[in-house]
Amino acid sequence: MTAKRFTKGFFALLAAGLMAAFMFAVAGCGNQNSSAGGGKSGSIQVKGSDTMVNLAQMWAEDYMKDNPQVNIAVTGGGSGTGITAIINGTTDIADASREMKQKEKDDAKANGVEVVENKVALDGIAIVVNMDNGISELSIDQLADIFSGKVTDWKDVGGTPGQIVILSRESNSGTHVFFKEHILNKGKSDGKVEYASSALLLPSSQAIVDEVKQNPRGIGYVGLGYVKGDLKSLKVKKDDASAAVTATVASVQDGSYPVSRPLYMYTKQGASQTVQDYLAWIKSPAGQKVVEDLEFVPLKK
Repeated sequence: MTAKRFTKGFFALLAAGLMAAFMFAVAGCGNQNSSAGGGKSGSIQVKGSDTMVNLAQMWAEDYMKDNPQVNIAVTGGGSGTGITAIINGTTDIADASREMKQKEKDDAKANGVEVVENKVALDGIAIVVNMDNGISELSIDQLADIFSGKVTDWKDVGGTPGQIVILSRESNSGTHVFFKEHILNKGKSDGKVEYASSALLLPSSQAIVDEVKQNPRGIGYVGLGYVKGDLKSLKVKKDDASAAVTATVASVQDGSYPVSRPLYMYTKQGASQTVQDYLAWIKSPAGQKVVEDLEFVPLKK
């Protein structure tokens, strides 16, 4: 009788143990699904465009508030820096204010990386001068003449006599590359016109803003999100027959402002679910609201 009781008890305990193990396994699977859904986790490294760095940091901060188990590290340095990092496999996302060149895509492929282009926002490039500068508008041709060094005095474009101080981003900047192609070379990617040798190459958009604010003869270009406070943004004319247009969210979105572009996040094919979820959020209404709040231009209104 005691042996029977022992046997029944043993099998009851064994059954209970197996059931507990099964329930634990099911619960574990449930936690994994939750992690891939509402309770996301993981880390993401973002590098690149200085134009996008404030936007990228705000995206990261807002996303991490709702997903505290995700860690997103953002650094700038220019589009070229980010693109080099994605080619070398040292970042998860490369922020870029220009398209990757075919050679860069080929270099990535040679390194075993198939890049994926993600358009995440739009941007207008504002032409900025000191508040004391009497100029209010310039044409694309005048901008090309100024930044290439063909015109060197403000009086030649209707301003007060004085040497023009050209402020540009450094060559690893996507904005530098875009401006050179679309303004100096009028949209020709193989154009030969270069920036004037006298141009001051500055390491960030904020450096251009700071220099323009204290230099009444300076002229530079920055992303629309940097135009704040005591900084004058010039209206731009596509040609002499066109109306001069101010760089605003609306004028970039409707295509009337002539100096605008898409902004990109490059990833590698087969990126982690954490990265894919983050990109999906950036393109969602919540992510695009951040774009609008920072005075960049959302993909859709």
